[in-house]
Parts: sequence; structure tokens; C-alpha cells
Amino acid sequence: MKYTTNTIRKMFLMFFKENNHKIIPSSSLIPKKKSNLLFTNAGMNQFQDVFLGKKKYPFSQVVTIQKCLRTGGKHNDLDEVGYSEYHNTFFEMLGNFSFGTYFKKEAILYAWNLLTDKSWFNIPKKKLFVTVYYKDKETYNIWNKIIKLSKKNIIKIYNKKNKKYESDNFWQMGDTGPCGPCTEIFFKKKNNNNQEYNLEDKSQCIEIWNIVFIQFNRINKNEIIPLKITCVDTGMGLERIASVLQNVNSNYQIDTFKKIITYISKINNLNISNHQSLNVIADHIRAAIFIINENIIPSNEHRGYILRRIIRRALCHGNKIGIKNIFFYKLTKIIISLFNNNEKDLENKKKYIINILKEEELQFHETLNKGIKFLNQEIKKLKKPEINSKIVFYLYDTLGFPIDLTKDICREQKIYINQEKLNNIILQHKKNTKNKIKKFIQNTIHTDIKTIFCGYKKNKITATIKKIFINGKEKKKILKHETGIIILDITPFFGESGGQIGDSGIIYKENVIFQVKDTQNFINAIGHIGTLCSGKMHINDIIVAEINKKKRLLIQNNHTATHLLQTTLKKILKYSIEQKGSFINDQYLRFDFTYPNKINIDEIFKIEKKINQYIQKNIIIYNKKINFEQAKSNNYIFLKNKIYQKIVRTVSIGNISKEICKGTHTHSTGNIGIFKIILNKSISSGIRRIEAITNIIALKKIQNHEKKINEIKIILKSDNTSIISKIKTLINENNDIKKENYYLNREIITYQIQTIRKKIIKIKNINFLSYEIKEKNIQLLKILIDQLKIYIHYGIIILFYKKNKKYIFIVSITKNLIKNIQANKIIEIIKNNTQGTGGGKSELAQCIGKNIKNISKIIQNIKKWINLKL
Repeated sequence: MKYTTNTIRKMFLMFFKENNHKIIPSSSLIPKKKSNLLFTNAGMNQFQDVFLGKKKYPFSQVVTIQKCLRTGGKHNDLDEVGYSEYHNTFFEMLGNFSFGTYFKKEAILYAWNLLTDKSWFNIPKKKLFVTVYYKDKETYNIWNKIIKLSKKNIIKIYNKKNKKYESDNFWQMGDTGPCGPCTEIFFKKKNNNNQEYNLEDKSQCIEIWNIVFIQFNRINKNEIIPLKITCVDTGMGLERIASVLQNVNSNYQIDTFKKIITYISKINNLNISNHQSLNVIADHIRAAIFIINENIIPSNEHRGYILRRIIRRALCHGNKIGIKNIFFYKLTKIIISLFNNNEKDLENKKKYIINILKEEELQFHETLNKGIKFLNQEIKKLKKPEINSKIVFYLYDTLGFPIDLTKDICREQKIYINQEKLNNIILQHKKNTKNKIKKFIQNTIHTDIKTIFCGYKKNKITATIKKIFINGKEKKKILKHETGIIILDITPFFGESGGQIGDSGIIYKENVIFQVKDTQNFINAIGHIGTLCSGKMHINDIIVAEINKKKRLLIQNNHTATHLLQTTLKKILKYSIEQKGSFINDQYLRFDFTYPNKINIDEIFKIEKKINQYIQKNIIIYNKKINFEQAKSNNYIFLKNKIYQKIVRTVSIGNISKEICKGTHTHSTGNIGIFKIILNKSISSGIRRIEAITNIIALKKIQNHEKKINEIKIILKSDNTSIISKIKTLINENNDIKKENYYLNREIITYQIQTIRKKIIKIKNINFLSYEIKEKNIQLLKILIDQLKIYIHYGIIILFYKKNKKYIFIVSITKNLIKNIQANKIIEIIKNNTQGTGGGKSELAQCIGKNIKNISKIIQNIKKWINLKL
């Protein structure tokens, strides 16, 4: 094979080396400390500071082959792997970069020459076409006039929904910062005479190279300004270009993947060589090995969770194709042999990688078999293609079967899972668990250790374990899978206080990880509550304590927003409100306060508008420690029923808000992003509650609301201007139909009564009617009973009908008979004879009866009881 994967790597680097580029090794799969990314997901990650102008790179032109992983966030390819021919979790990104030297013309010429020159990749020119940003005339002209590409083969890509700069061909690092147009090169897999290609249809074409021209700085949503220095950032997936050069129709058919898939089939005695599950396993073993190589081990949070998720998904697919024994760790050998020329350290870590994979596989093996067996049994019971969300959660919570795997299996069998219901179940479980933890830790540990809190400025710190508690008892060590409380000498973890929840995160050393689920205060000590995932920890161990930064940032946004809410309420409501409670986590904020009146929707809108104005001003938040008496005299807000120390910490938001507060806050109001109130209600006399959301949580809520409105508009065939009037018209029409039905049904009932009344009999001196009816509308049944009472005058009515193999009984007694006989007493007789449930009052009662074999006998028993009562 001329173009092996290794050959393509070498040719790419050599081409750019010959064109004065410095070859730079791949950076770590773990981004630098300041990055919010879990894993490096693009070749440009290591050059972000250069693009931002914060750092000058020693070389102005570089070329690299970057290891990348995409499993979450904006670039989440995990769900596509196994179902798409060209998505991988782990992949290699070929890239060339210019920092202020060459720009559009040279970048395009480099790409074109490498792809089409006979000395290099020799792809026929007629097999390529490109996309450009519609406003980027310079790039369009380079392709058309210099490269001589036909206009038919240059596709202009416009903005999405007419939003400025929101285009697949306008790249941006984030909401603000470096950005610019890009041009993408596509390979034609099929001859298409019309030259109209569907870019999303991978059977027609495949994107192989993206060339980004970083020439602007985005100030806000609608404004960009030119950068002083322009840069070029390109990316071409090694696996994709290999599929083109090797003339195959999938990444999974290239030389390296074919070897992996053949090896999987061979060691497991499988008779298949082309299956989606084989693709998943082959992809995931590569990803897992490279993550472990970065000293990440499987856990339930952060990068360890991604690793565990990848491994378990692969094992599930192995089970699906008939692999019942442990096998995944055995694939390490083939992966290391394929990458040995380029990744020398893999061989050195071979035993370590095998041990990590094997331990995780053994741990999950039994869970996998139990979970799949249980899930398949539940699927067989389904009468419609939707599984109860409680079953999904039971699999996860009780059997330890990951929700992702349940979703995979259900998706393949076209079974629907109600994600909203599942989310609610998970949220409720978290609340219940948190309450249990609080009860468990209350008064369970006593220590004179004082923990220094450094979390206002630091998210990660080296510390010493001072105390370990398990089940309230002090221990010298904590072992794998044990749950306990760890006390450190210094910590960045915030202990729950002032309505703000405690931090979560990890405490770790080498390959030992303690998963912190919650953090609580114990007098002067801060307790880290969680479970040890691997290894063991001892008193006096030196460890690293690292909070879940993403979660903390969301909590901080909500805490600062709570301060803004309190001061805004006073301004808008013109009332000296007093705080009566608060709760702040990463999902929402809750604020209870004194106010005697209702808050109407217009006032809510004013409150939201005012707070969002503060957010847009991006006001800096300051904190300082001052004397408590000084804080009081300077009108800082504080809780009057709380005892404060002599020196207190204060938080100020410009001249808008001043409060005494120990909690953590964002650095400026702009980080809050959006503020949206989701609940406004009275919780007791004179006390009201407001709940609100911010940032990405608020954005999702707004988007979901917009989505529902759009669905309504589609159903009603309406637009924003007429939707209200159309709904009102429908309601009025529905009410008219109800009235017509009511009068029509009364006429039907009047006709039915002529037949039913013939069934009235005498028991001593009272009228008695028992009758099986077909009508099941409860409103019509009430009308029927009222009409029958006119004929009965003095007596008993028992109506019943069958529904889903059960009988519904309704008993009514005329008022003049209630002193002697009561409807609820007759219902008790029916219940006793039918194992039924129900009840009611003396005049009207009803029940549902089960296991009914002989209704005549039940009615006979009622008649006997009536005779005895009379």
C-alpha cells in the first residue's frame, strides 16, 4: 500500500518542513491548567495564547500532528462513533500554522499542492471542491483565479438564520476573541453532474481540510475589529485523509483500523469483520489507551468519568456481538504495536495500561451482564416503544449500569426514553442523597484541626491529610471503595455555608483518587465527604486537592446573582425586604424574603431587566475584610439573626450591592451571562420565594421554551402575531362544542332512562336500581344519576361498567334515605367482595373492583344487607 497511515504522517511533516515550517511535537492530550477543556480537541489548542496575543511563539511557521479527543461539549463525537463512518473519539489532527507571516494565498497554495501534486498525495483535481465564507471575496478569488477552480466547485456558505458571523465557514474561539473566515476542502466520493453537493451527505463527499484565517477580534455579538497580526490555523484529520488516499469509504476501513478490527475478531473467535460494534471497540481502545497514558484512571468524575464511559461503552458493544469473557485489555498489544514508531512512551507504560484496563473490565463485567439481561427482559415486556424512566434509573442507581449504555441499546432497538422525566428522577435522587449525607455527618466527627480555606483564589493546591473518618470513627487510612471524610490542613474546597452548597472534586496522589461528593464545615475543620476510587490514603499523605472548577464557576455566578436580586427587589418593589433564607448551587438560586404583596408579571420583568443590565455592565466584584461594626455603619447587608465575628468578609458589586458574605463569587457581573426568574410564589404569610437561573442553564431554558412555542406555531399554522388570537379562537370553538355535546348527551341520556327505569324494583318500601351501563364519561354519569333520582324519588342507585378488566361501581342514595342507608356503606360491601379500592360520602360513593366473577351475587349480598337495615 503506497499511502499507509505512517507514510501519510511522514509526507505531511516533510512537505511543510521543505516549506520552512518547524516540526513541533504533539502537545499533551490534557490541556494546559488554565483551559476549561477536559481534553485537547484540536491542533490549535496549544497555540491559543499566541492567537490571543498573550504569548509570542519562538517560531513563526510550524507544523504538527496533534493527538485529539472529542467526547463532550461543543465537539462531542462519542454518540456518533459506531453509527457514522467518519467520526472517532481519539484521532490525529494534521495542522500547519502561521503566526504573522503567510496568510490566505500561501495557505491555500500549500494545501492544494500537497493534495494534488503528483509528488505528494496526487488526488485528482476534479475530485475536490471547496466552501468559503460568502463575504470572504479574497479567498473566493484565490480559489477561482489563482488555483483556477471552477465557480461550480466553489460553494459560498452564508450566515445561519441571518445572524451576523454565525456560519459554518466563520471560525471563532469563543463568544469573544480571535476569529475569522475559513475555507474547507471536500473530496467528491461520487461523480455528480449537477455539481450540487449535500455537505452533510457523507456518501457524496467528505470534508478533509479546514483552513482558518484568524484576522479579526470579536468584541461582542455584532462587532469585530481587525487584528494587528493575522494567523493561519489549519486542521486535517489523519484518519479521514487516509480513507481518501487508501480509496476506502470509512475511517474504519483504513490500514490501522483494519488491523485492530481483525485482531478483535481473531482473539474472540468472531465470524464477523464488518460491524458497527467492532468499529466502536476499535475506536474506544485507542482512546482509552491514550487517556491512561496521560495518567488518568477510571472514576466517576472529570476526565476519569470520560475514560470509564468509553471503556464501558466498548464492553457493552463487545457483549452485544457475543463476547462474553473479558477481552478489552488484551487489545493493548495491537494498539501499541501500531503507534510504537510515533509514541515511544506507550511501550514503557504497557503493563500499567493493561492493569488499569483489566481492573476496570473485571469490575464492570458482572454489572454489564446483569444490566443487559435485566434491560432485555424489560424491553420484552413493553407494549409500546417507550421504556419507563424509572427503569433506566434503577439500572443506573441499583445495578450500576451506565445510562449512556441504556440509551445506546434503546436507540438501536428504536425505543424512546423520556429524558425530561429521567432528569427529574435524577435530580430528586440527588436531593434525597444530600439530605441523607447531612443527617449522616451531623455530630459524627469531632476534631480540633483547623483547615485553612484558600478557595477564593485557588482551585487546586498541594495539602496534607490530617484526619480520616469512616462511619464517624477516626481511622489511620482509607481503602478502595470506602466512603468517609477527609480533613486537610489547607483546601480550595468551600464548605457548605450561607446557603451555598459545598464543593465537589477530587483529592489525589499518583494513581490514587478520592472522589469528593460534598464539603461540610466541622467547627474550624473542613470535611471532604466522598469515596476512594482506587488505592489507599493514609494520615500525613501529601496529596493534591482540586475542585470541580466548572461547577464552582456556575455556583459563583448564582451567588453573585443572588446579591443582585436582593438589591434589585428593594429598588423595584420599593419595600425594605429582609432575607429569610437562600440556597445556591450550580443549577439555580433560591431567595426567600419578607414582602406582604403578590409580585405581578410586569414587576418580574422589571426585576429581570434591571439585573441583566447590571450583568451587561460587567461590574467588577470586590471583597475585603473589615470590622463588623464598621460594616454595619457603612450599611452593608447582613442577617440580623446571625452572630458575626469581629472581623468579617464583605462583598461589593460596584456601588450597587454591599453585603457581609463568606461565599465565593464571580470576578465580574458579565460572567453571569443571563438572569432568568423561573419561580415566584408565597411560601407562608408575608414570606415570598423567588428561584432563578443564570448562564448556560438559563440559555437552555429559554431555548427549550422557544422550541415549544415554535412547535405550537407549526401545529396551529400560525406566526408570532396571530398565535394568541388563534389559541383563543380554538378555546372558544372547543367550549361551543362542549356545550353542544352537553345538550346532545342530555337528550341521549333522557332516551336511555326510558330503558333503565324499567329495571327499578322494590325492596320493602324503597326503590332499588342496579344496572350495567356503557357510558364512561363521569360528567354524563352524574347527569344520568341526577335524572334517575327524579324517577327513583326514594331509594338506591347502583351503576357499574367494565374498564380494563376491572369494574367501576357508582352508588347514589336519595337524600331522604341517608339516615337509614349510606352510599359509602354499600361501597364497603362491594370492596369486601371484589378486593376493591375506593370510598366516598353518604350520598355518593364509588370504587374499583378486581377479581369479579359474579356481579349478580354481589348485588344479591347488597339486597340482603338493605333488608337487614330496613
